[in-house]
Amino acid sequence: MDDIVKAAIAKWPNVPHCYGWLGLSARGDWYLRDEQAQAAGRFCAASPEEGRQLASKGSLLQHEKLIDFIARNYECDDSVQSPAKGQWFFQNGPQRVYVELEATPYVWRVGRPPDFDVTAHTGQIAITQRCIMDEHGRVYLETALGFGLVHTQDMLQAAEAIELGLWVPQVVHAHDLPERFGYVRSPETASQLLLKK
Repeated sequence: MDDIVKAAIAKWPNVPHCYGWLGLSARGDWYLRDEQAQAAGRFCAASPEEGRQLASKGSLLQHEKLIDFIARNYECDDSVQSPAKGQWFFQNGPQRVYVELEATPYVWRVGRPPDFDVTAHTGQIAITQRCIMDEHGRVYLETALGFGLVHTQDMLQAAEAIELGLWVPQVVHAHDLPERFGYVRSPETASQLLLKK
């Protein structure tokens, strides 16, 4: 986290959290979701089976310095006692902006053989610990950084790593991934459910 962000948190500790305004696509792109985008529907379907008819992504962020700032200040609320456990956010100064996930908290880019280097959409290098495949043939990697989906453009490299025996996929149903790997796809929905209790 940037020092300027830590200073802002210390100066303004009680700024309300923000929900629904930022999304991360399955291709590792950030989307800004203004009120119009939010009114048009959720960032993504609740499940792959539901399809994309309810999706309303918003505007693709293309400003490189803003994207880098988000990547440097992207974290998970993993506090055991927190009601937001497993929710990913961007710490924007004193305000925590929770991120709607189309798929997973990370999107991996996979390098060419023989190394098959793995890099997160945030630019961080990751070491593969486990390979997962869902019933749709999508490939995911668990790393020390966290859990994520392999980018669609890198499936050829992923297939080659699997064929070489470097990654041995375990099959897990897509619906079970968030609970099994401890992440929340829609913090906005989770916060609304908490308010109803």
